[in-house]
Amino acid sequence: MSGARLLLVEDDAATRRSVAANLTAHGYHVGEAADGSAALRQWDAERPDLILLDLGLPDIDGGVLIRRVRREATTPILVLSARGAEHDKVDALEAGADDYLAKPFGLDELRARIAALLRRTGGPAADATGTIRLGPVAIDVAARIASVSGAVLDLTPREYELLKTMIASSGRVLTKGRLLRAVWGTAYAEEGHYLHVYVSRLRRKLAEADPTGATRDLIVAEPGVGYRIAEDPARGR
Repeated sequence: MSGARLLLVEDDAATRRSVAANLTAHGYHVGEAADGSAALRQWDAERPDLILLDLGLPDIDGGVLIRRVRREATTPILVLSARGAEHDKVDALEAGADDYLAKPFGLDELRARIAALLRRTGGPAADATGTIRLGPVAIDVAARIASVSGAVLDLTPREYELLKTMIASSGRVLTKGRLLRAVWGTAYAEEGHYLHVYVSRLRRKLAEADPTGATRDLIVAEPGVGYRIAEDPARGR
Protein backbone atom coordinates (compact mmCIF):
# COMPACT_ATOMS: atom_id res chain seq x y z
CA MET A 1 0.00 0.00 0.00
CA SER A 2 1.58 3.30 -1.07
CA GLY A 3 0.62 6.76 -2.24
CA ALA A 4 -1.18 9.22 0.00
CA ARG A 5 -4.90 9.76 -0.55
CA LEU A 6 -5.77 13.34 -1.44
CA LEU A 7 -9.14 15.05 -1.73
CA LEU A 8 -9.12 17.82 -4.36
CA VAL A 9 -12.00 20.26 -3.88
CA GLU A 10 -12.19 22.54 -6.92
CA ASP A 11 -15.24 23.80 -8.81
CA ASP A 12 -13.38 24.62 -12.05
CA ALA A 13 -13.45 21.36 -14.01
CA ALA A 14 -10.42 22.12 -16.20
CA THR A 15 -8.25 23.02 -13.21
CA ARG A 16 -9.49 20.00 -11.27
CA ARG A 17 -8.72 17.58 -14.09
CA SER A 18 -5.27 19.07 -14.72
CA VAL A 19 -4.20 19.02 -11.08
CA ALA A 20 -5.65 15.56 -10.44
CA ALA A 21 -3.92 14.10 -13.51
CA ASN A 22 -0.54 15.52 -12.48
CA LEU A 23 -0.81 14.31 -8.89
CA THR A 24 -1.99 10.87 -10.00
CA ALA A 25 0.99 10.62 -12.35
CA HIS A 26 3.23 11.24 -9.33
CA GLY A 27 1.78 8.39 -7.29
CA TYR A 28 -1.02 10.02 -5.33
CA HIS A 29 -4.57 8.69 -5.12
CA VAL A 30 -6.82 11.65 -5.84
CA GLY A 31 -10.50 11.96 -5.06
CA GLU A 32 -12.32 14.89 -6.65
CA ALA A 33 -15.19 17.10 -5.50
CA ALA A 34 -16.72 20.02 -7.40
CA ASP A 35 -18.46 21.63 -4.42
CA GLY A 36 -18.48 21.70 -0.63
CA SER A 37 -21.34 19.26 -0.16
CA ALA A 38 -19.62 16.61 -2.26
CA ALA A 39 -16.37 17.30 -0.43
CA LEU A 40 -17.96 16.73 2.97
CA ARG A 41 -19.54 13.49 1.79
CA GLN A 42 -16.17 12.24 0.57
CA TRP A 43 -14.49 13.43 3.75
CA ASP A 44 -16.95 11.50 5.89
CA ALA A 45 -16.65 8.37 3.76
CA GLU A 46 -12.95 8.27 2.89
CA ARG A 47 -10.95 10.22 5.49
CA PRO A 48 -8.18 11.32 3.04
CA ASP A 49 -4.64 12.06 4.17
CA LEU A 50 -4.71 15.64 2.89
CA ILE A 51 -7.28 18.08 1.49
CA LEU A 52 -6.60 20.52 -1.36
CA LEU A 53 -9.29 23.17 -1.06
CA ASP A 54 -10.49 26.00 -3.28
CA LEU A 55 -12.16 28.60 -1.07
CA GLY A 56 -14.59 29.90 -3.69
CA LEU A 57 -17.01 26.98 -3.91
CA PRO A 58 -20.48 27.33 -5.48
CA ASP A 59 -22.49 26.13 -2.47
CA ILE A 60 -20.58 26.86 0.74
CA ASP A 61 -17.54 28.94 1.60
CA GLY A 62 -14.32 26.98 1.96
CA GLY A 63 -13.88 28.31 5.48
CA VAL A 64 -16.99 26.41 6.56
CA LEU A 65 -15.48 23.18 5.27
CA ILE A 66 -12.18 23.89 7.03
CA ARG A 67 -13.90 24.40 10.37
CA ARG A 68 -15.99 21.26 9.95
CA VAL A 69 -12.91 19.12 9.30
CA ARG A 70 -11.04 20.72 12.18
CA ARG A 71 -13.77 19.76 14.64
CA GLU A 72 -12.98 16.12 13.92
CA ALA A 73 -9.39 15.71 12.77
CA THR A 74 -5.95 17.23 12.22
CA THR A 75 -5.90 16.23 8.53
CA PRO A 76 -3.68 18.78 6.74
CA ILE A 77 -5.53 21.28 4.55
CA LEU A 78 -3.77 23.13 1.73
CA VAL A 79 -5.84 26.03 0.42
CA LEU A 80 -5.67 26.73 -3.33
CA SER A 81 -7.40 30.00 -4.09
CA ALA A 82 -7.54 32.95 -6.44
CA ARG A 83 -8.30 35.16 -3.46
CA GLY A 84 -4.99 36.91 -3.07
CA ALA A 85 -5.84 39.41 -0.34
CA GLU A 86 -3.90 39.01 2.88
CA HIS A 87 -7.07 38.88 5.00
CA ASP A 88 -8.34 35.90 2.96
CA LYS A 89 -5.15 33.99 3.69
CA VAL A 90 -5.28 34.91 7.38
CA ASP A 91 -8.95 33.93 7.66
CA ALA A 92 -8.29 30.53 6.07
CA LEU A 93 -5.28 29.85 8.28
CA GLU A 94 -7.09 30.95 11.43
CA ALA A 95 -10.01 28.68 10.52
CA GLY A 96 -7.57 25.76 10.60
CA ALA A 97 -5.88 25.51 7.19
CA ASP A 98 -2.22 24.48 7.29
CA ASP A 99 -0.91 26.24 4.19
CA TYR A 100 -2.05 28.56 1.41
CA LEU A 101 -1.09 28.57 -2.26
CA ALA A 102 -2.42 31.40 -4.44
CA LYS A 103 -3.57 30.78 -8.01
CA PRO A 104 -2.02 30.53 -10.50
CA PHE A 105 0.53 28.14 -9.01
CA GLY A 106 3.17 25.80 -10.39
CA LEU A 107 2.57 22.07 -10.10
CA ASP A 108 6.13 21.50 -8.86
CA GLU A 109 5.51 23.89 -5.98
CA LEU A 110 2.15 22.27 -5.27
CA ARG A 111 3.74 18.82 -4.98
CA ALA A 112 6.49 20.22 -2.74
CA ARG A 113 3.89 21.78 -0.42
CA ILE A 114 1.92 18.53 -0.31
CA ALA A 115 5.04 16.49 0.51
CA ALA A 116 6.01 18.91 3.29
CA LEU A 117 2.54 18.76 4.86
CA LEU A 118 2.43 14.96 4.68
CA ARG A 119 5.80 14.71 6.41
CA ARG A 120 4.33 16.68 9.30
CA THR A 121 1.11 14.64 9.47
CA GLY A 122 2.51 12.38 12.14
CA GLY A 123 2.75 15.38 14.44
CA PRO A 124 5.26 15.46 17.27
CA ALA A 125 5.47 11.65 17.25
CA ALA A 126 7.08 11.67 13.79
CA ASP A 127 10.77 12.08 13.04
CA ALA A 128 12.27 14.44 10.44
CA THR A 129 11.33 12.06 7.62
CA GLY A 130 7.68 11.89 8.69
CA THR A 131 8.03 8.38 10.11
CA ILE A 132 6.46 7.38 13.43
CA ARG A 133 8.44 4.70 15.29
CA LEU A 134 7.65 2.65 18.35
CA GLY A 135 9.80 -0.35 19.11
CA PRO A 136 9.90 -2.52 15.97
CA VAL A 137 6.90 -0.73 14.42
CA ALA A 138 7.45 2.06 11.89
CA ILE A 139 4.82 4.05 10.01
CA ASP A 140 5.88 6.07 6.97
CA VAL A 141 3.06 8.61 6.91
CA ALA A 142 3.77 10.08 3.46
CA ALA A 143 3.99 6.66 1.78
CA ARG A 144 1.21 5.14 3.95
CA ILE A 145 3.36 2.13 4.76
CA ALA A 146 3.45 0.36 8.14
CA SER A 147 6.16 -2.16 8.92
CA VAL A 148 7.42 -4.34 11.75
CA SER A 149 11.18 -4.89 11.94
CA GLY A 150 11.36 -3.89 8.27
CA ALA A 151 8.60 -6.27 7.13
CA VAL A 152 5.77 -4.34 5.44
CA LEU A 153 2.32 -5.02 6.86
CA ASP A 154 -0.46 -5.84 4.41
CA LEU A 155 -3.11 -3.49 5.81
CA THR A 156 -6.39 -2.22 4.44
CA PRO A 157 -6.78 1.59 4.42
CA ARG A 158 -8.91 1.51 7.59
CA GLU A 159 -6.48 -0.80 9.38
CA TYR A 160 -3.64 1.53 8.46
CA GLU A 161 -5.53 4.60 9.70
CA LEU A 162 -6.39 2.90 12.98
CA LEU A 163 -2.81 1.79 13.63
CA LYS A 164 -1.42 5.22 12.68
CA THR A 165 -3.89 7.02 14.93
CA MET A 166 -3.04 4.84 17.91
CA ILE A 167 0.74 4.75 17.36
CA ALA A 168 0.84 8.55 17.08
CA SER A 169 -0.74 8.72 20.55
CA SER A 170 1.24 5.93 22.22
CA GLY A 171 0.72 5.72 25.95
CA ARG A 172 -2.55 7.67 25.86
CA VAL A 173 -5.97 6.10 26.25
CA LEU A 174 -8.09 6.71 23.16
CA THR A 175 -11.82 6.28 23.67
CA LYS A 176 -13.84 4.17 21.27
CA GLY A 177 -15.74 7.25 20.13
CA ARG A 178 -12.58 9.20 19.37
CA LEU A 179 -11.08 6.36 17.36
CA LEU A 180 -14.30 5.80 15.43
CA ARG A 181 -14.64 9.51 14.58
CA ALA A 182 -10.99 9.78 13.53
CA VAL A 183 -10.97 6.69 11.30
CA TRP A 184 -14.56 6.22 10.12
CA GLY A 185 -16.25 9.58 10.68
CA THR A 186 -18.96 10.97 12.93
CA ALA A 187 -21.65 8.70 11.47
CA TYR A 188 -19.89 5.71 13.06
CA ALA A 189 -19.29 7.20 16.51
CA GLU A 190 -21.51 4.62 18.19
CA GLU A 191 -20.43 1.58 16.16
CA GLY A 192 -18.11 0.06 18.76
CA HIS A 193 -18.14 -3.37 17.13
CA TYR A 194 -16.11 -1.92 14.24
CA LEU A 195 -13.19 -1.38 16.59
CA HIS A 196 -13.32 -4.88 18.04
CA VAL A 197 -13.12 -6.42 14.57
CA TYR A 198 -10.37 -4.15 13.28
CA VAL A 199 -8.24 -4.32 16.43
CA SER A 200 -8.41 -8.11 16.26
CA ARG A 201 -7.22 -8.00 12.65
CA LEU A 202 -4.37 -5.64 13.54
CA ARG A 203 -3.21 -7.83 16.40
CA ARG A 204 -3.20 -10.88 14.13
CA LYS A 205 -1.27 -9.12 11.36
CA LEU A 206 1.27 -7.70 13.79
CA ALA A 207 1.82 -11.15 15.30
CA GLU A 208 2.24 -12.74 11.88
CA ALA A 209 4.82 -10.13 10.85
CA ASP A 210 6.78 -10.41 14.11
CA PRO A 211 7.26 -14.00 15.26
CA THR A 212 9.50 -12.82 18.13
CA GLY A 213 6.37 -11.67 19.98
CA ALA A 214 7.64 -8.11 20.50
CA THR A 215 4.31 -6.66 19.38
CA ARG A 216 2.10 -9.15 21.20
CA ASP A 217 1.08 -6.60 23.85
CA LEU A 218 1.30 -3.51 21.65
CA ILE A 219 -2.45 -2.79 21.60
CA VAL A 220 -3.87 -2.71 25.10
CA ALA A 221 -7.62 -2.76 25.74
CA GLU A 222 -9.05 -0.43 28.37
CA PRO A 223 -12.34 -2.21 29.26
CA GLY A 224 -15.39 -0.04 28.74
CA VAL A 225 -13.30 2.89 27.51
CA GLY A 226 -11.18 2.14 24.44
CA TYR A 227 -7.59 1.24 23.62
CA ARG A 228 -4.06 2.49 24.00
CA ILE A 229 -0.69 1.64 22.53
CA ALA A 230 1.81 0.45 25.10
CA GLU A 231 4.84 2.73 25.36
CA ASP A 232 6.90 -0.38 26.06
CA PRO A 233 5.30 -3.04 23.82
CA ALA A 234 7.42 -5.84 25.22
CA ARG A 235 6.02 -5.21 28.69
CA GLY A 236 2.50 -4.06 27.73
CA ARG A 237 2.74 -0.67 29.34
